Amino acid sequence: MIVRPEREGDFSAISAVTTAAFAGHPHSDQTEPLIIERLRAAGALSHSLVADDAGEVIGHIAFSPVTITPAANGWYGLGPVSVRPDRQGRGVGSELIRRGFERLRDAGAAGCVVVGEPEFYGRFGFRNEADLVFPGCAPQYFMALTLSGAKVSGTVAYHPAFETG
Repeated sequence: MIVRPEREGDFSAISAVTTAAFAGHPHSDQTEPLIIERLRAAGALSHSLVADDAGEVIGHIAFSPVTITPAANGWYGLGPVSVRPDRQGRGVGSELIRRGFERLRDAGAAGCVVVGEPEFYGRFGFRNEADLVFPGCAPQYFMALTLSGAKVSGTVAYHPAFETG
């Protein structure tokens, strides 16, 4: 398996993997493939990587810029991240996250936020930061990871592509 940047020919496979990965998930509204498409169309899909196994896309991760008020630059949101159900639990998602962090660091990113399971994302250094909030999200599921520079405080907003309305 290799992790590489997405290519135009990957778009339908990314959508299929994302749809399958989130099907029936209790915390999903099944809009994750649409979020990726909207981010791509808006030019806000800053880093989009696929896990490629012998030419087949088996996983995907997206990073997009977030806004923090008061102003803090260089922060990104991780997600969605998806792995084909028959390949879950084998380290594909973890490798996508690690490689994504490498790209963020290489690009000089200040940090990354995620909404997700603390047990999983905590393994990568994500922690709940009381001074960094995402309105409407239970605080234990909103976490941050500083990649360079100082920690920040404020209110986070994801790109409008995440809005379901």
